[in-house]
Amino acid sequence: MGATKDARSFGNMMEEAYGFSQAVKVGDTIYVSGQTAMGDDFTAIGGNDMAAQMREAYAAIGRVLAMFGAGLSDVVEETLFVTDMTAAVTCAKEVRGEAYGGTFDVASTVIGVQALGSPDLMIEIKCVART
Repeated sequence: MGATKDARSFGNMMEEAYGFSQAVKVGDTIYVSGQTAMGDDFTAIGGNDMAAQMREAYAAIGRVLAMFGAGLSDVVEETLFVTDMTAAVTCAKEVRGEAYGGTFDVASTVIGVQALGSPDLMIEIKCVART
């Protein structure tokens, strides 16, 4: 018998169209799907501003984790997928500092990609949290 999975979703059209959960918790570990700055109208919140999109992605992660009674302080690993490495590196320390309260005790990987799920998205962040 496999581990019990607790999957959570926002109930939006993208989840239905693509077929995924925003996060799945198994035991004390929460696996968060890639979060972006995608608005309900399928345009990027923050426009062509990497810092604004990064802030929105971290806010979305916070909303997902809150479904399990967790928060960004529970994140142990993150992977950032970015379409503009220079823009991401330029704002990452400040924005990540805001998201994590100035404490960088998170394993982090940044990967440059050609494109994300929508042409105006510049960043997608997936992570793992432990509670």
